[in-house]
Amino acid sequence: MLQNVWLVRHGNRYDFVYPDWFLTALRRYDPPLSDDGIIQAKQLAKRLKSEKIAHIFSSPFLRSIQTANEVAHSLNLSINLENGLGEWLNKDWMTETPELHTPQELTVRYPRINWDYHSLVIPKYPEDDTTVIQRTGDTIQQLVREYSQDILIVGHSVTVLAAMSVLIKYPPEIKASLCSLTKLINHKDQWKIALNCDTSHLTINN
Repeated sequence: MLQNVWLVRHGNRYDFVYPDWFLTALRRYDPPLSDDGIIQAKQLAKRLKSEKIAHIFSSPFLRSIQTANEVAHSLNLSINLENGLGEWLNKDWMTETPELHTPQELTVRYPRINWDYHSLVIPKYPEDDTTVIQRTGDTIQQLVREYSQDILIVGHSVTVLAAMSVLIKYPPEIKASLCSLTKLINHKDQWKIALNCDTSHLTINN
């Protein structure tokens, strides 16, 4: 049976546009999307509107949730938060385990989140480069095994890179830029890349 896995890196981050935000932010390691990041997410939703995606899995970081939420609204699907798809807990980027938005806050703003879903993997701070690729790759492999229909995975650059490392035998050079879109096709237990592009290159059907 043919299965498609869509991989998306979140849209542009607010702190990439306004670096000083980090200095006073309540949750400095969990920034939202920037204004143009929201536009990217809406463009992504339009591109995926006609696809037969059955399940959406997102990193629990706000920027990924916001990106996934636009697609979930377009496809009328729920969002499953998977900790195993979360950001690299790199001690050079973060001084402690990042504080994320609470379920109470997220429920009000993003009612499409499915709170009955339970994460397959819980990462532990800190992680080195080998650890983050392994835990993210393990998460993706479990999702592919447990869900046979087409799935969308929304995460970070490491999410796309980990998918390549565990699913593609000889992974090529790929784009993992902000809001990049990658499509993998599994036919007879062999994964191939069918699409890998930046948001700016997406074909938008109005």
